[in-house]
Amino acid sequence: MDPEIAVLASTAGTTLVTLLTTEVWQRARDGVASLWRRAEPERADAISAELDVTRSELLVAQAGGDLESSGELSAEWQGRLRRLLAAHPEETEALRTLLTELTPHTPAESSVTQHANASGQARVYQAGRDQNFDRR
Repeated sequence: MDPEIAVLASTAGTTLVTLLTTEVWQRARDGVASLWRRAEPERADAISAELDVTRSELLVAQAGGDLESSGELSAEWQGRLRRLLAAHPEETEALRTLLTELTPHTPAESSVTQHANASGQARVYQAGRDQNFDRR
């Protein structure tokens, strides 16, 4: 699988789960369901219902102080989105567009996006925070 698609699916899964507990959760759910509606129409309603269940699980987990559930559910949706894009790469641009629309609504503390392109013998170093190098 194209590494860029894997990163996109990862970012999208995390963003989606984060937004399911905000005021734009319906827009996030509808946007993701629309991906399936185009690619696999027979599954679109089930995906929408599964997102509602995910939202309910997150709200219960947050109320109980469960900090692990969000990461687990994010990983689950990352996998689903990755498999969707692997089977239907034509939906990649639609997912990028959806993320662009939703990103301004993502709480700042959970939003990290990094992109890099390298060619030839170039090196790319990225970090979400501190980065240290040891010369050898």
